Amino acid sequence: MASDRGPPAGDPTLRRRIEPWEFEFSFDPRKFCKEACLLYEIQWGNNRDVWRHSGKNTTKHVERNFIEKIASERYFCPSIRCFIFWYLSWSPCWECSKTIREFLNQHPNVTLVIYIARLFQHMDPQNRQGLKDLVQSGVTIQVMRAPEYEYCWRNFVNYPRGKEAHWPRYPPLWMNLYALELYCIILGLPPCLHISRRYQNQLIVFRLTLQNCHYQMIPPYILLATGMVQLPMTWR
Repeated sequence: MASDRGPPAGDPTLRRRIEPWEFEFSFDPRKFCKEACLLYEIQWGNNRDVWRHSGKNTTKHVERNFIEKIASERYFCPSIRCFIFWYLSWSPCWECSKTIREFLNQHPNVTLVIYIARLFQHMDPQNRQGLKDLVQSGVTIQVMRAPEYEYCWRNFVNYPRGKEAHWPRYPPLWMNLYALELYCIILGLPPCLHISRRYQNQLIVFRLTLQNCHYQMIPPYILLATGMVQLPMTWR
């Protein structure tokens, strides 16, 4: 049931919440925004308190800004177990992936989970390898789904009165396509998702091009979830 109010007035994160239009503009998987947006949570040890904030690109990518900021904070204690959750509008580029791995290697008590709305320049071999290396180093990377959009809306967005349950419901097709391509990246398979822009970048077209290796290595349920694949019939 929708609440008749916005975030509680006593919510300590209220000043750090982003506006609804910012969330929808940054995290809509159907659109390509230029700026990257990061929503993040930090939890220390067994403490139930969660620190939430957001960040955007400056002269550096938002991932680098986060790492430099947290490493310089006086409350950052490398000896205490730390859990970090990122909700990113774009997946990290290869340079940011390298920076993340270096940070995690220096701080083994940090566990990082990344949810992404889109894949950043996923045809670039270096970006693909960067994401694969992150996963192999222990980072969890997943495509944002409806539960993540709801969670971010409730905990990071300054939603208006009566709109607590009105988070954006994006069609699952785009999420499934990005999830399929992320699976290809993790397995080291060639790209299967091709994205092009038409009519002065106003129209974004998604197209799948599957090879035999995709059919052989990717579970059928992931392929079928896109609604764009018909698996070859096996006769007995």
